[in-house]
Amino acid sequence: MYAVVDIETTGGSARLERITEIAVYIHDGERVVEEYSTLINPERNIPYFITSLTGITNEMVEEAPKFYEVARRIVELTEGKVFVAHNARFDYSFIRQEFSMLGYNFKRPMLDTVALSRKLIPGHKSYSLGNLCKDLGIEINGRHRASGDALATVRLLEMLFEKDRELKSGSLIKNRKTAKLHPALDIAKLDEIPEESGVYYFHDESGDVIYVGKSRNLNERISSHISNNTSAREMEMRSMIADITWERTGSELIALLMESAEIKSHKPRFNRAQRRTGFRWGIYSNSDEAGYIRFSYRNVRDEEVPLAVFTSRDRARGKLEQIITDYNLCQKLCGLYETSGPCFHRQVSLCRGACCGEEDPKSYNERALMALDEFIFRERNFFIIDRGRDEEERSAVKIVNGKYAGYGFFSINDVGFGLTAVHDCIKPAHDNRDIQVIIKGYLKKHRVEKIIDF
Repeated sequence: MYAVVDIETTGGSARLERITEIAVYIHDGERVVEEYSTLINPERNIPYFITSLTGITNEMVEEAPKFYEVARRIVELTEGKVFVAHNARFDYSFIRQEFSMLGYNFKRPMLDTVALSRKLIPGHKSYSLGNLCKDLGIEINGRHRASGDALATVRLLEMLFEKDRELKSGSLIKNRKTAKLHPALDIAKLDEIPEESGVYYFHDESGDVIYVGKSRNLNERISSHISNNTSAREMEMRSMIADITWERTGSELIALLMESAEIKSHKPRFNRAQRRTGFRWGIYSNSDEAGYIRFSYRNVRDEEVPLAVFTSRDRARGKLEQIITDYNLCQKLCGLYETSGPCFHRQVSLCRGACCGEEDPKSYNERALMALDEFIFRERNFFIIDRGRDEEERSAVKIVNGKYAGYGFFSINDVGFGLTAVHDCIKPAHDNRDIQVIIKGYLKKHRVEKIIDF
């Protein structure tokens, strides 16, 4: 039995947005045997662009039931059935999130008609529901409305039934997930994997770790490995997975830090790409005998932690040239002009003369320190505070004198009297260039909850 589902929402993020309409068609493999459709009050404003797309207005949902009022009906309709949708992850993630807010773990086997259409009817320019239905002659009565799109998905599913008769017995769905897996792997364990950020481990029959990965959605990422037939390497790894373990992190930054450390610790055979780094050139800094802050660039060595790393010599040199221009620094003191006398820029009055003692270290270093801020956290001591593994918890990354010192988790109920709980939760760790790249890159691209100096 199949529950063909479509929803409309207030936006694209399951974590941030809500459902405004849902339709469910129950199909027995031959025909529709039951159907259900309703608007849902999302308990928030529907943006104008969403109304323009779906036609669903705030006035239309004002008197509609809230999700908790229809939740039991959705559970009853879908229980014991395969959850079917076009781009199923979207619909499934929203419904799971709605149930999660009610304290219920909604889990159903899932079938995506996008993926199945690509497999059984290849060659179409687009596999969006509208374009695919147009190509196949399926009429959509009410595009971007739950009932109309769900019924169109039903007609598409029936065409796929005709393309692959095995689908009616469920064998195709089963084989996509379990074919060529190690006999020791407990398939039921896959249903326990949370849809949260974390780190996961694949173990062989001896218990050794053969692969470490991280994901913002552990369930989705691990499932993609289990069904991956894209390369011989992926299929070889899948056949060796005798057990799967994982650790929730809440924070994606913590997952990145854990993954890096665990790969270095276990050296898994299928993590070869992650063990090799393409960042072979680094920029370094030191103070000379006269007290001037100097910069240089050279090949990265394992025992040293550079200010920044680059994939090529030209990129490293280019960054130094940029800071010379931006902060009016000296070519010679930045390692780009070898001479016993003044640098070239001094000769054309672009350098203030630090290279020949005409500018004092204090004045020069004021600008050099501003340049250093582009690379490191300088001598700062601070915590990066981000989300934890539940609502009562937060994660913390500790930076001491500009270097990574470890991470941990603490309860928000324990921080009323200072930062003692945050300091105490930290699991010490060693700084290295990969960790520096991870932290700096993450802070540039993502917002964290807060940064606290100490």
